[in-house]
Amino acid sequence: MKSTEMKKIHSIIIFFILSSFFCLFAKVPADYVNLQDEVTKLGAFLYWDPLAAHAIIQKNGHHLSISIDSSIALLDFREFHIIEPPIRKDNQVFVSKDVISLAIELFQSEAELDFFKVGAILIDPGHGGKDPGAIGTHLIGGKKTTVQEKDVALATSLELFLLLKNRYPDKQVLLTRSTDVYLTLEERVEKANNINLAENEAIIYISIHANAAFDTKAKGFEVWYLSPGYRRSILTETEVDKDLLPILNSMLEEEYTTESILIAKFILDSLDAEIGSLSPKRGIKEEEWFVVKHAHMPSVLVELGFVTNKEEATLLADKNYLRKAAQAIYTGISAFITHFEQSRGFTGGQ
Repeated sequence: MKSTEMKKIHSIIIFFILSSFFCLFAKVPADYVNLQDEVTKLGAFLYWDPLAAHAIIQKNGHHLSISIDSSIALLDFREFHIIEPPIRKDNQVFVSKDVISLAIELFQSEAELDFFKVGAILIDPGHGGKDPGAIGTHLIGGKKTTVQEKDVALATSLELFLLLKNRYPDKQVLLTRSTDVYLTLEERVEKANNINLAENEAIIYISIHANAAFDTKAKGFEVWYLSPGYRRSILTETEVDKDLLPILNSMLEEEYTTESILIAKFILDSLDAEIGSLSPKRGIKEEEWFVVKHAHMPSVLVELGFVTNKEEATLLADKNYLRKAAQAIYTGISAFITHFEQSRGFTGGQ
């Protein structure tokens, strides 16, 4: 970051805190414009995450990221600009005209963009070894059968691994475990956070599980992501100025939340298309699971169904059914990767 920009950012830290408070109650200033209207005029793409209050504007391979009440705009993941804070009013987002000018300048830029891609996909089969996870015992086909979450998670993950490995030979496709072994939650997260990536590469984390409930009628699949209310410490003072750390860490966290929600939506929709006729869709949910809370990357946790429900346990004990579930998760991940890479300047095909 340039020294002049650093000075500007330092000078607005106090203003940033005060403006965040007053913008909650202020009327929309006369020089502000409706973001959606302006994006439409520009022929750009707008992604708005109402939970994180975060907006991404994309065009010509360029990317402008802003957040409600934040005085910082992030351009192409490498440059920061000071802006008047965006405002949300009556379920609409308003920005200063300077933000639109900044977007126009960015989108018209001929500066060469780095090819930004998903460089690694980490698949985490839940539980394992001495930890069976959820357990359901039922009379299936006239035989007493015990369905263990660890087995469901591993079988699905191995299928998913093969599909992704075949589709993306240029990416790191990894498993936290490939056999029935026990790993602590800390070990799983450590593996994720220590994968080597190039500067233009990102990683996504997919944790596979099965569900259980006291109510044996409970059934269905769901996808979880980290609650936007929780904030991880992604950056450290060795990586960025300590005065800017809270602001930049929050912006990066919002990026991860936005991308995690997208992954969850793509996977959920794919599961619904593939197995929705057999198992009901329970939706996208938010929670502070350990693995998604401590993984410094976009991450989701997939619950394939309830082993405590006889009908669903019967499905989860069927290898063909788990193969369909793996295919659905693979389709969802592939859809996200396509979106992610195209929105960051990727124009070719894989």
